[in-house]
Amino acid sequence: MAAHPAPELVQPVVDTAFCRADRPRPIPAFAGGGLIGLLGGLIGLGGAEFRLPLLIGPFRFRALEAVILNKAMSLVVVATALPFRAGTVPFATVAAHWPTIANLLAGSLLGAWLGAGWATKLGSRALYRVLAVLLMLIALVLVLGHGTTAAEPLFTGVWQIVAGIAAGFAIGVVASLMGVAGGELLIPTLVLLFGADIKLAGSLSLAVSLPTMIVGFTRYSRDSAFAVVTRNRSFVLVMAIGSIVGTFVGGRLLGIVPDHVLLPILALILVVSSVKVWRHG
Repeated sequence: MAAHPAPELVQPVVDTAFCRADRPRPIPAFAGGGLIGLLGGLIGLGGAEFRLPLLIGPFRFRALEAVILNKAMSLVVVATALPFRAGTVPFATVAAHWPTIANLLAGSLLGAWLGAGWATKLGSRALYRVLAVLLMLIALVLVLGHGTTAAEPLFTGVWQIVAGIAAGFAIGVVASLMGVAGGELLIPTLVLLFGADIKLAGSLSLAVSLPTMIVGFTRYSRDSAFAVVTRNRSFVLVMAIGSIVGTFVGGRLLGIVPDHVLLPILALILVVSSVKVWRHG
């Protein structure tokens, strides 16, 4: 009679990819989503550049899976941050600036759609390096050359419209290529080009980012890789709940944190983002 192997020597066959993706990790997922969501509510960002390293590193998702999950979480943050900020920046105030929103959207929607198609055709290294330098320069301009309150816009009339469309297009392309909401570029654009104060700029940025992200998200959702969201629905749900709690807290803090503190925080985020983008390239 053949000897049976000892029970402790029998190793079960495990699909490691499935375990890695579907491991619950509720507390870290909730905490990570909450901290990044807080930034979204306070500053007006989607937080993608901070969330992506978290998804690839501690949560060990593959690169493509991480990018898609990152887009989904950024959409949650952007969609919830705008109403949670309404206590400090009312919807009526945001709506009153609809020409600015429409101006940027005219370029960003087209840029987001084309950027998704160009993602596999452009040299990413050069793009990342140029963007990293741009983020650093914007941070310096914000800190050294601009106050926290509304200032005179750089352009007026037709030239402002042309500049807004061009800036929106560039931001839409970058956001689509890098899988981010684009707030890091939209907020400085609104402050410098349109003369918006830092708190209003954050809400206007979210109003522009939301439809821009939906356009890019819709195009990417046609890919079969998008199924990673449903395969990891438990993880997505927990991180989404954490993100919503974070945006709620950030939106409440917006009415407490003074304007002169928000601009240095944004500048610091730009510097950190610049370093991350440079290393990624």
